[in-house]
Amino acid sequence: MTSRFFRRMTMVAAVVVGLAGLLSGLPGTAVAADSGRVVELADPAPDWDNPRRIVLQVSTDDPARFEGAMHNAINLQKFYGIDHVEVAIITFAGGVRHLIGESATAAERIKSLQDYGITFVACGNTLDTIGKRERDLVPGVEVVQVGIAEIVERSLRGWTTIIP
Repeated sequence: MTSRFFRRMTMVAAVVVGLAGLLSGLPGTAVAADSGRVVELADPAPDWDNPRRIVLQVSTDDPARFEGAMHNAINLQKFYGIDHVEVAIITFAGGVRHLIGESATAAERIKSLQDYGITFVACGNTLDTIGKRERDLVPGVEVVQVGIAEIVERSLRGWTTIIP
């Protein structure tokens, strides 16, 4: 009886995985890698030439918020696939402090995420206000004159902004 039960469960699992595989090939669907759940995507579905573009805004010096933004960036890459999403963590006000090399508690993690294509951006006005320069940041962090304006301009170019 037990072995028959497990054979049936295995068959059911195979059917579910097979259906998920078929659905993942259809436009506008995706199968979440970690759960196997089918998710309907908006058209056009993201691909190499048309990735989702997402800004994660960090404007507070709360380490948990910055850590959350980095986790969100990884989760987005896992869901869409690293080649189907562009993620930029844009900081201004207190958020810039997370990117200052001497005080960045997550400098190694920032570097690791940069290696996976996640962009980190600091507000130049905030740097001026706190008496820091681009050379004071974790290497590889981009600087824009006005962080909030960078978010606005990216939004107008189709980027989605999320405040984790």
